[in-house]
Amino acid sequence: MSMPISNRAVRPLRVLMIAPTSFFSDYGGHIRIFEETVALQNRGHEVAIVTYYKGSDMPGLDIRRTAPLPWRTDYEVGSSRHKVAFDAYLAAQAWREARRLQPDVIHGHMHEGALIGGVLARMMRLPLVFDFQGSMTSEMVDHKFLDPNGRVFTWAQRLEKGISGALPDAILTSSLQAADLLQRDFEVDPAKIYALPDCADTERFYPGVASADDKVALRRHLGIAEDRTVIAYLGLLTDYQGTPYLIDAAARLKAAGEKAHFLIMGYPNVERYRELAEQAGVNDVVTFTGKVEYRDAPLYLSIGDIAVAPKLSATEGSGKILNYMAMAQPVVAFNTPVNVEYLADLGVYAPAGDAEQFSAALQMLLHDAPRRRALGEGLRQRALAEYSWPRAAEQIESIYFLLTGPRN
Repeated sequence: MSMPISNRAVRPLRVLMIAPTSFFSDYGGHIRIFEETVALQNRGHEVAIVTYYKGSDMPGLDIRRTAPLPWRTDYEVGSSRHKVAFDAYLAAQAWREARRLQPDVIHGHMHEGALIGGVLARMMRLPLVFDFQGSMTSEMVDHKFLDPNGRVFTWAQRLEKGISGALPDAILTSSLQAADLLQRDFEVDPAKIYALPDCADTERFYPGVASADDKVALRRHLGIAEDRTVIAYLGLLTDYQGTPYLIDAAARLKAAGEKAHFLIMGYPNVERYRELAEQAGVNDVVTFTGKVEYRDAPLYLSIGDIAVAPKLSATEGSGKILNYMAMAQPVVAFNTPVNVEYLADLGVYAPAGDAEQFSAALQMLLHDAPRRRALGEGLRQRALAEYSWPRAAEQIESIYFLLTGPRN
């Protein structure tokens, strides 16, 4: 469902966001939470984020953390049995913060945030907005935390259906495909669903963000030869994000004699993938940077000539693609519905999971600099026109006021 955009002056709202993760970390859904919050604050709203005890404290954001677990002090990405305890602490902290803040709206990210927020919303008679970033059960399967053929999977799907269908007053989805999924597989009332795709900070990510000297210095620092075309990836390093496809592509292109260098930026599992690259004989044409902080991401992306998005998920958003677009970089991706939604006819696609065609698409672009420039410029314009955070904040604000009533 779409919302009209209003530019009228309104009284600021108090928003309690519940983020069941170690916010802020430099990847994925954290970027969406960060950018949504900043954009809403820029429109005058007061936003407090309740989250786990670990994560970076971002300047200008009101972040309220749980106490640490006494037996679990290291960082985790994805599904874990310890998240039950994390979320119990989060629920208690959210209740305390809700009593302090007296919010007008509760905004729950991901299913755990929607579940906790749904209970609070019922208790305080407040509207709940659910920020849906992909299927909970699909993600648990991707992380190999659930067996899709097991009995627990069926119960998890029922829980997901209950959270999505019964608790929220409105659901924001990170893609049109996710909106379709909620209606088709979880029988959610379409009147509750608002497609709000991930966006790009086009003022932070833009083609001229780094000088020529800065780019040369960074390439030298990373050990990338001047005559190499750089293929860049920035995101989580996991099998379900497609990292093995990048190593496979590096091996294929090296065997073909191509002068390409893969710049793979992100975490976790860096040492594991370094070992796989060494076993494949491509450690000389692949650089793993490890974690790149969000503030440094535009600089690192600026030395890329081609960007890659090998993720296969059919429901989760892919915010990295929007940043590639804002940087005016051509993108090679698998032809999943979400990727096609973002890139449209400006993407260079391979059939989902086809490593050979993925490498062939890269090889084609390596030899066609004019097409790389044309695609990149087109994607930059598409990002400016369709995927800006200020416009997204207006849409969120309109939904808040639909649920709480107009406030002049």
